[in-house]
Amino acid sequence: MIDVDDLIALVRNYNPRTNEELIRKAYAYGQRMHEGQFRRSGEPYFTHPVAVAAILTEMQLDDSTIVTALLHDTIEDTKSTFSEISRRFSPEVAELVDGVTKLTNLQLSSSETKQAENFRKLFMAMSKDLRVILVKLADRLHNMRTIKSMPHEKQVQKARETMDIFAPLAGRMGMQWMREELEDLAFRVLNPEARNSIIRRFISLQKESGDVIQKITNDIRTELDKQGIVADVFGRAKKPYSIWRKMQEKEQSFSRLSDIYGFRIITRDDHDCYRVLGAIHQRWRAVPGRFKDYISQPKSNGYRSIHTTVSGRDGKRVEVQIRTREMNDVAEAGVAAHWSYRDGIRVENPFAVDPAKWLASLTERFDSAEDHDEFLEHVKLEMYSDQVFCFTPKGEVVKLPRGATPLDYAYAIHTRIGHSCVGAKVDGIRVPLWTRLKNGQSVEIITAEGQRPQATWLDIVVTGRAKAAIRKSLREEDRERFIKLGKELARVAFEHIGKRATEKALTTAARQLSLGTSEDLLARLGSAELTAREVVETLYPELATIDDTIDEKRAVVGLSPDQTFKRAMCCQPVPGERIVGIGYRGQGVVIHAIDCAALAEFEDQTNRWVDLQWHSGKHPASNTVSLDLTISNDAGVLGRICTLIGEQKANISDLQFIDRKPDFYRVIVDVELSDIEHLHTVMLALEADSDVASISRHRDLGRKP
Repeated sequence: MIDVDDLIALVRNYNPRTNEELIRKAYAYGQRMHEGQFRRSGEPYFTHPVAVAAILTEMQLDDSTIVTALLHDTIEDTKSTFSEISRRFSPEVAELVDGVTKLTNLQLSSSETKQAENFRKLFMAMSKDLRVILVKLADRLHNMRTIKSMPHEKQVQKARETMDIFAPLAGRMGMQWMREELEDLAFRVLNPEARNSIIRRFISLQKESGDVIQKITNDIRTELDKQGIVADVFGRAKKPYSIWRKMQEKEQSFSRLSDIYGFRIITRDDHDCYRVLGAIHQRWRAVPGRFKDYISQPKSNGYRSIHTTVSGRDGKRVEVQIRTREMNDVAEAGVAAHWSYRDGIRVENPFAVDPAKWLASLTERFDSAEDHDEFLEHVKLEMYSDQVFCFTPKGEVVKLPRGATPLDYAYAIHTRIGHSCVGAKVDGIRVPLWTRLKNGQSVEIITAEGQRPQATWLDIVVTGRAKAAIRKSLREEDRERFIKLGKELARVAFEHIGKRATEKALTTAARQLSLGTSEDLLARLGSAELTAREVVETLYPELATIDDTIDEKRAVVGLSPDQTFKRAMCCQPVPGERIVGIGYRGQGVVIHAIDCAALAEFEDQTNRWVDLQWHSGKHPASNTVSLDLTISNDAGVLGRICTLIGEQKANISDLQFIDRKPDFYRVIVDVELSDIEHLHTVMLALEADSDVASISRHRDLGRKP
């Protein structure tokens, strides 16, 4: 455990004017309050608050925050009280400790509705003083570093909560180093096999190509010396989870993933940043579409830097970040840079964002959410989003999260523009509304009177503002249609358990779910904002564990009694995915995944589109999905892959060899699955196998229903 003198020395390194007596007093008080308490590892409990305080010294935070770290568990776990801390230390410290205590008591990984309400409380606590969440993040970081002593079930729960909530929050606050470490620590618990596989491949790569980082660093320094530019150059390999995420996003194997190294160049001023960029692009070929200038267009958390990716030594892609030292301080500390000290005084970093303004920008759209789920969705979208910058035809900048579409852009301009959108032009070229926008593109929205939002738009947009506006419009415009569909869903669900969906039953369920009337409940059912299972379990919780396997013939809701359906072979939709039906005269309805490319040919035939959704409940493992696998050509590999699929309770219905090479096979495997979660489980298990070079979902537009 770090003793009090060492802790004070850590603070004095950046703040020589620190109140040494205050820290000694807090250290002694915390140690006395936690006396006799031990962690699961057997260590004295007070080692934890001290470690949290040490983490906060790395962010160069003020004395009040360090003292709060030392005392952050006293109100919750000892006989200490708010009034005593206020009297012994200060009202400021007492408020901070109380704020951390309230955050600790929030069960952020609980059910969705409660989770949403707890998120509201979290942001309320943050709005009072953002240092509360800085202490909580440091607390979570130390707990994740020492998580091995906890029971496995608790490790998984905390790791999932860290991955879903605390790591994205750290990233949104600009503390990228903390986000990366939290993600990697959680990844170690949630998928140790995949993490170890990436580390093994890294070691193998280093043996083959030597110290690539040092070589490329020397190459960059040589180019800068030629241009007479004074700058520091740092290189590193990306974290295992960062690489894993790229593998998932790009659907590539490790061997095909190129930009696994990152380099940072720290300059003296803005002018040198652009000189460095010129030198880098003159020496190496820039990768198209991988340039971002966050100096001219800063992120909302104050982050400024130039990002570019180039083909470096031996054709390896490397990501280069270029920034000044002041920009780097903000990039390292994020919003915490507002409190940072240097040489004993608070640093007035011109790039540090005002925490109050940052929090206002994060929460300004949450107030429009009409219910818990919408609020939670807004929070997660805002926390996970990276930004792209697009231009209006007049040259004004519109900020959107990564993955945003022209529809998101339209709603960002004005709700009326979004509602009446019928098309879009990007850089002067007409594009589908589901096109993903990129940095620097100019977007023009085409509108028409009488146009109204469509249900399929919910799967096209990604911003909380657009989703909320579309849902509100759909509820108003299509309320009767949703009520009718909701009645059918309720009738089937209640009949399945031998009950009747009477008006009284529905009214009681609506009251339990905090909805106004039975019609409100049915409208939510019909618009897929509520599942029939949730309604049934609200009234009959004892039936929550009954077997509710869905009959294949009743798998889809939204068809008329005389209509039949079949899955499109081009996209092979499975339960859990958003779907749409295309009607064929005399042939029933063919179901497509909402993102199926084949739907483009029906874009002008909206009369053939049928709003559908899967029945809630368990579906039998009878939905065939084709997987495209590239595997090692070694003895026993194919047999092991087949066994692995079987272990995930999936059946192989067909297998075709597409390409045979001396070292690899490429095969298409048809697997029978129950739903999208089952598919993800199978693909994750296969991806983690060291002999699987790549895996993707095989989709063939040439295959007819």
